[in-house]
Amino acid sequence: MTTDISSLLFPALGAADAEIPDIPAARLIPAALLGIAVIVVLITRFKIHPFLGLTLGSLTVGAVAGVAMGDVVDSFTKGFGSTAAGVGTLIALGAMFGKLLADSGGADEIVDTLIGRSSERTLPWAMAVVGALIGLPMFFEIGLVLLMPVIFLVSRRSGISIVKVGIPALAGLSAMHGLVPPHPGPLVAIDALKANLGITLGLGVLVALPTIAVSGPLFARFAGRWVDVPAPELFSTDLEHGEARAQRPSFGTTLFAVLTPVVLMMGKALADIFLTEENAVRTALDFLGTPLVALLIAVLVGMATLGRGAGMGMKELARSLETSLPPIAGILLIVAAGGGFKQTLVDTGIGRLVADWVQSSGISVLLLAWIVAVLIRLATGSATVATVTASGILAPLAAGMPATEVSLLVLAIGAGSVFFSHVNDAGFWLVKEYFGLSVGQTIKSWSVMETLLSVSGLVFVLLLGLVV
Repeated sequence: MTTDISSLLFPALGAADAEIPDIPAARLIPAALLGIAVIVVLITRFKIHPFLGLTLGSLTVGAVAGVAMGDVVDSFTKGFGSTAAGVGTLIALGAMFGKLLADSGGADEIVDTLIGRSSERTLPWAMAVVGALIGLPMFFEIGLVLLMPVIFLVSRRSGISIVKVGIPALAGLSAMHGLVPPHPGPLVAIDALKANLGITLGLGVLVALPTIAVSGPLFARFAGRWVDVPAPELFSTDLEHGEARAQRPSFGTTLFAVLTPVVLMMGKALADIFLTEENAVRTALDFLGTPLVALLIAVLVGMATLGRGAGMGMKELARSLETSLPPIAGILLIVAAGGGFKQTLVDTGIGRLVADWVQSSGISVLLLAWIVAVLIRLATGSATVATVTASGILAPLAAGMPATEVSLLVLAIGAGSVFFSHVNDAGFWLVKEYFGLSVGQTIKSWSVMETLLSVSGLVFVLLLGLVV
């Protein structure tokens, strides 16, 4: 059963693992470290565009590790292509939806409601709740592109740093991605470890809530001081600094449009859990809830509801969609190149090397699970690969454990899988480019937030273990 679900969600894992070369650690570790150093130095010291830096870093890893350069290029292009095909299309559709949300005045309606009911002190908490709700059924990248117009507008309208407003929302998204089913990572871990879905879901929410509070609104107080930057002009409108649009969609209409992809993806996730493969309802929801289809439907629904609610004609709608894509061209290339660098690391075998090191360790099972996931996450930049690999390593240890402890094991792996996002993670570049930050600013805000989320998640898992 484990193999079936894993291969369905991540079909490339088995094939990639079979082709991993046998490179000694004495070459593999310096190769990975040097590749990361090259990227950081090129971007920060020589101001090289991140796309070029990531490409050169990937070639450096392969050259130092002794992999045939043709294979290195194949790995990079495979990672680049899969990331562009997956995340890239979602970013493009999300940008279209975000521009509709901004140009129609729907984002203004949400922001006015949030600001009208929140003080400067409670606004970050409201953003954390929004991030958690949006992130419950969604991949991090999808939730991020849907939230960005709201984050930007809240920052500009309230005069609060985008980091202070955005970090709580990102914490909500990331915590749900790593800890709470029906995200694919936790689902694969649940299946591999034979954990109880209901128990894991309940305990996951209990761990996620205080984790979001610590790494989101509380940490944002400090992060906002370390990185005090205004919101970029992305998703800004001609009306934003002048008179408000005379007509705009209602809050209910806007909420309906925003939640359309959320509901579709949640429906797919629940159908996959509770309905059989032959069920016609599951077949329909599997199609409608596919991220690409769900966001495509969201754009079409947005054109009909947001556009009509704002009194926009077809020419104005077309112009809004057309102008949404040029600003994200650089983001698409950088995020895809980040996926190429990650794939280069994965294909050299560093994830397997980390797994071999910790397999025979004698430390606490929950702590071991977290450490395994952390090391693989740092090495490969992928929370999903970290979750799948760590689950496979620890599956034999889960046999015979009580159901609640197995669920806590799933959560410990999930917490470790989001540790310290850095230059080999496409999400790092997504946040950096959207927020308009430097590499250093991104590390001081986003990377530290992910680390705090991971560590606090482990702490709450261990504390919950003492109770249950």
